[in-house]
Amino acid sequence: MIGISKLYCGTVEPSDALRYGRHSKDLPSHLLQFSADKKPVVVWNMTRQCNLKCVHCYAQAKVTPTENELTTAEGKTLIDDLSQFGAPVMLFSGGEPLMRPDLPELAQYAVSKGMRAVISTNGTLITREKARIFKDIGLSYVGISLDGLQEVNDLFRGVPGAFEQALEGIRNCREAGIKVGLRFTVNKRNVDQVGPIFDLLEQENIPRVCFYHLVYAGRGSQLMEEDLNPVETRQVVDLIVDRTKELFDRGLEKEVLTVDNHADGPYLYLRLLQEGSSRAPEVLELLQMNEGNSSGRGIGCVSWDGTVHADQFWRHVSFGNVRQRPFSEIWQDLSNPLLARLKDKKKYVTGRCAQCRWLDICAGNFRVRSEAATGDLWAPDPACYLTDEEIGLAA
Repeated sequence: MIGISKLYCGTVEPSDALRYGRHSKDLPSHLLQFSADKKPVVVWNMTRQCNLKCVHCYAQAKVTPTENELTTAEGKTLIDDLSQFGAPVMLFSGGEPLMRPDLPELAQYAVSKGMRAVISTNGTLITREKARIFKDIGLSYVGISLDGLQEVNDLFRGVPGAFEQALEGIRNCREAGIKVGLRFTVNKRNVDQVGPIFDLLEQENIPRVCFYHLVYAGRGSQLMEEDLNPVETRQVVDLIVDRTKELFDRGLEKEVLTVDNHADGPYLYLRLLQEGSSRAPEVLELLQMNEGNSSGRGIGCVSWDGTVHADQFWRHVSFGNVRQRPFSEIWQDLSNPLLARLKDKKKYVTGRCAQCRWLDICAGNFRVRSEAATGDLWAPDPACYLTDEEIGLAA
C-alpha cells in the first residue's frame, strides 16, 4: 500500500513509526505498513460463495455453497495460532464473508485474542442489525468494494442494484460508528469513475478509499488486456494525488491509498522532488521503511479449504494447509524454495527490476503479475510505468 494522504499530504512523519519501535504488535493500524518485523497481515478467504458475479474476482467466487470450508472450530484454531505468532490483523474476505453465518463469532474471537479484525466485503448484505453487531464486536474496519457509480459498478458486479445495496451498507456502517472505506480496482472500463468516486467520498462522508491496480489473477486474468498502459497509469495516479490534495486544502482529510503497484512510491517521491517539496526526504525515508511488495513476508493468505498462499492472488501455489500444520510453522519453513525466495526476492528479480535504483523501495513489485503476463515469475512486472531514465537505466 502507498499512502497518498500519508506521504503527499503529510499526515504521517517518519518519527510516528519510529516511536513505536516499528513492531507490528505495537503499531496503530495506520502505521502498520512501516513495521520492521513484517509479521504478516493474514487474509482469510473464509468462503468462496458470493451473492455477486464480479468480472475481476481473483477468487473466482461462485453463487453456490463452498465445499470443504474450514469449520468454525478450525477457524478459531487458525486465529489462536496467528495471535500467538504475532500477526497483527485478520482480514476476513471471500467470496463474500457475510455469506458465512459464523463471521461475527469468528471476528469477535479474533478481537478477543488481541488481533485487529477487518472485513473485505461487497457491502450488499450489511444491514443495520449486522452493522450494530460489528460495532459491538469491536471490528476495526470494513472495506467495501465499489468499481464506479451505479451503472458501471453493477456491470462489474454482474447484479443489478448492487451499487445501491452497497451504498446502503456503507451508510449502515457509518450510522453504527464503524470506520468504513471504499475499494476500487482501476482498469480501462472504469478509469473515468475515479473522479466520481472522490465526489462520493465527500457526499457520503466516507473517510477512506483504496485504489487498487489490476492484478492478473482469477477472473482478473481475463482483464489483462484492459489494464491501463503506462501513460494512463501515470495520469490516474496524478489524478488521485491531485484530488487528495484538493480535499486536504479544503479541510477534508480523507485517507487515500493506492494498492498493488509499488512503482507508485518512487513516482510520488519523484513528483515531490519536481515540485521542490520539503517533504521529499521524509517521504523517501517512509518508503524505505515500507520496503515495497511483501507477498510471502508481510502479507499471507489462507484459503477457504485451509491452503496457505503468498497472498490472496497467488492461489495456484500452496505452501501447505493449516489442517495439517499451523500457519506459523508453514510460514517460517524455508525448505519451500519459492517461499524462501519471496522472503528476500530482490536477489532473484531479473531485467530492469534487477537494475532499478528503486528496488529497495519497490522490492520488485508483483511477482504473480509477472508470471501471469510472461510465464516467468522473476521477470519485470509489466505494470511498472516508470521510465528507464526514472529508474536509473538511461544514459
